[in-house]
This record gives sequence, C-alpha cells and structure tokens, in this order.
Amino acid sequence: MDKERILLIEDEKNIAELVRYNLQREGYRVAFAADGEAGLRLVDQDPPDLILLDLLLPRIDGMEVCRRLKQNARARAIPVIMLTAKAGETDKVTGLELGADDYVTKPFSPRELVARVRAVLRRRTLPPQPTARFRCGDLDVDWERHHVSVKGKGVKLTAKEFKLLRVLVEAGGRVLSRDALLERVWGYDPALDIETRTVDFHIGRLRRKLGSEARRIVTVAGSGYQFVMSDARP
Repeated sequence: MDKERILLIEDEKNIAELVRYNLQREGYRVAFAADGEAGLRLVDQDPPDLILLDLLLPRIDGMEVCRRLKQNARARAIPVIMLTAKAGETDKVTGLELGADDYVTKPFSPRELVARVRAVLRRRTLPPQPTARFRCGDLDVDWERHHVSVKGKGVKLTAKEFKLLRVLVEAGGRVLSRDALLERVWGYDPALDIETRTVDFHIGRLRRKLGSEARRIVTVAGSGYQFVMSDARP
C-alpha cells in the first residue's frame, strides 16, 4: 500500500528529480510544482500529507507560500519542510516562525531528507497529550487551549515552541539532550545521527518570548537543556 502523498515545490529540475526518485523509492506518492503559485493551486485542489518547499521560487517565493498556507484553514495543519540554499540563520528562523516544521539546507543527502520526512509524518500519528494546566512562578500554561501567559500577559508561541516547552516541563527537571529533544519534539530517529540546530533555534526563540521566566530553561554544558521548577505550584 502506498504511503502518504508529498507535494514538492521546487524550481530546480535536477533537485526535483533526485528528491522525487528517493521519496518514491520509499513508497511515498509525490506531486510536483515548479513555482509557488502552482504549488498553492495544487494544495487547494488536493491537500497533501506534507509539503517540501524551496525558498527561492519564481513568481511567489517560499516564505510567502508558507505564510499563505498557514493562513488557509484547509492547509495550515499540513507540515512543511523548507529546502533552502541560504546559509543565514535569519532566513531559517523566519521560516520556522512562519510555521514551517523543519528546514534542510542544500546541498543535502537524500537519506537525510527522507529521514526528516519520515520523522515529520510520524509526529502526525502520535496520540494526543492529556489535558492539564501548569503554573510555575509567573508562567501559566493551559495545555488544552494552547495558551501561555507570563505575569498575566499572553505569550504567542508557535506549535513547535509550545511542544518544546511541554516536553521540557514534563521531563520533571531532568536534563534532556538535543538528541532527546529532536526525538520527542521533532520525531527524529536518534540512530540516524542527524546534525541540526533546530533545537537551538527554538530554545532561543522560546526564551525570548518567555521574558522573565526564560531563566527556567537552563543550558547544561555538554548535556542539553533543563526546565527548572523549584518554585512550581499546583
């Protein structure tokens, strides 16, 4: 039986053929669009299970495509992996802030791309987390409503930042390595030994948004990250 359907929006023919071949070899069904406008039309006609989105596209660039997808009720839940030739962290962070689930920097290995596709799709099938409310110092989180506030003021987190916060909190003060966070938040298989700074990007953004409560997310040198809850209250 065929696996999920993936939409590849990429204007470089050689890259598109390489990606398509490797995904189809893994059993995925692959649709293709050579520019952002055509990609948006295909999403509207038949929403895929995942979108691989190049940043430097003709007509409508990848950032704008991602922005429109996340504003579309039919498409906003579709996971997006950005393909970027840009080395600047600003572009990557901007894409993640717009709602992209991950990014892969060109040139990339087909094995790495397939692994990331598999990880993102696997996350969609994870069972829902139990509902609860969490308070710690000036931080107040309603897990069910996805609402976060600090000192009574609402804090807008992306889906990944919210999941990262939850995983850190539910660790109960244990230190979580980057590999552990990649596995629990992004669904990566640690055996694949994929190097990515996605965790660090999201930790940095999360800290800035939490303001005075950012001090609770502690970097443990050589080990990972820890959420400190010494003054947690019920």
